[in-house]
Amino acid sequence: MTRVTRVTRAGGRRLPAAAAAVALAAGGLAAATPAQAGPPAPQGGAHCPRLTVTEGWYGQNRARLQELIDTYGTCAPYRPGRTRPVAVFDWDNTVVKNDVGDATFFWLLRNGKVRQPAGRDWSTTSRHLTPAAARALSAACDPLAEPGRPLPTGTPGGTRCADELNAVYGTAATTTAEPAFAGWNRRTTEPGYAWLAQLTQGWTPAQIRSFAAAARTENLAAPIGARQQVGSTTATGWVRYYDQQKDLIGTLRRAGFDVWISSASPQPVVEAWAGEAGIAPDRVIGIRNVTRHGVLTPRLQGCGSVADGADTMITYIDGKRCWINKVVYGVRGAAAERVLPAARRQVFAAGDSDTDVTFLRDATALRLVVNRNKNELMCRAYDNSDGRWLVNPMFIEPKKQKTGPYPCATTGYTGPDGTPGAVLRGDGSVVPDQQDTVF
Repeated sequence: MTRVTRVTRAGGRRLPAAAAAVALAAGGLAAATPAQAGPPAPQGGAHCPRLTVTEGWYGQNRARLQELIDTYGTCAPYRPGRTRPVAVFDWDNTVVKNDVGDATFFWLLRNGKVRQPAGRDWSTTSRHLTPAAARALSAACDPLAEPGRPLPTGTPGGTRCADELNAVYGTAATTTAEPAFAGWNRRTTEPGYAWLAQLTQGWTPAQIRSFAAAARTENLAAPIGARQQVGSTTATGWVRYYDQQKDLIGTLRRAGFDVWISSASPQPVVEAWAGEAGIAPDRVIGIRNVTRHGVLTPRLQGCGSVADGADTMITYIDGKRCWINKVVYGVRGAAAERVLPAARRQVFAAGDSDTDVTFLRDATALRLVVNRNKNELMCRAYDNSDGRWLVNPMFIEPKKQKTGPYPCATTGYTGPDGTPGAVLRGDGSVVPDQQDTVF
């Protein structure tokens, strides 16, 4: 990796924006012109807050993140009208180890908090649910409760229902291996993720936050590696915050960055977890339900050209770009689905999965990738065509080195209809297969 050189000061003087951009090209943040990444903030440097957690960072990653803070942070109260640099983090397996959506879903099943759908018609819970899945859910769950009432999935009599719900959510198939979802755009939604939010129907956002908080307490108290009983099977039963990411988020915030979370878990669930990392609810962008009279419905809010209730544009791959543009930058309509000018994009982004590829690519200065061996993301990160990608092993239980290369030149990309293809750079050239070197 390139050795980091301090570039924001020379002989004790602050460099002009253009000179800073040239210096960044020679140093750690990559070749970035002011038009690409925006000028560095007018204050910053040696008096900016410092990252304090040293363990777990690979190579020069921590130094380059500190350089980002020194270059873009104001490290002082903002004057009116000054634009704050934006940083956006994915949540699950980026800020925490394991998945808070999963943790909440398992808690809902164990505590009997999923409601029987209206008319006992499971197709009302997701427009992508297959008839086979709707029939399987009806057979397993319909006799257990009246429409609108919670299903007793935490009792022996509700085990079959819990198993069917868990199979559809976790494997996108029924317990008899029939496909559970069909007909979705692989770049804008993931029906299993969306289904968790849709299954919160009938509760208020505050109630779902309280359920997620109870799951949070259990999962933080459980030892690393713990399993929990869900229906007739066991599932992951623990979650941990990454100290490194909490430190990074806190340091960015103290340096004047506007820090956001963009997650494909339900909005109230992420809100219940984000506070400990210093993120307020109004800086969380999760899957958002349409509400009626203050109660969550199975319909989802839309973004861009997608209307509320269409359920096809969640915070997932290209949908994350749309939702960031909508919520952070106030863009409405189809324009929210497109790449914004550099001055209206996040300077930093962090993620761990192919679900994060698009909003990471939109970041103008640095992109931190937590390596979970996800094909498209790792193809782009290791290709590092603009020098702005940082790869770090998982901070807890890192993955072993991937055997064989990532199939970037052939099947690393998944198209909207699910067809695999080559991963392409912005100029249309093909990313060659990449070896896994940071693990």
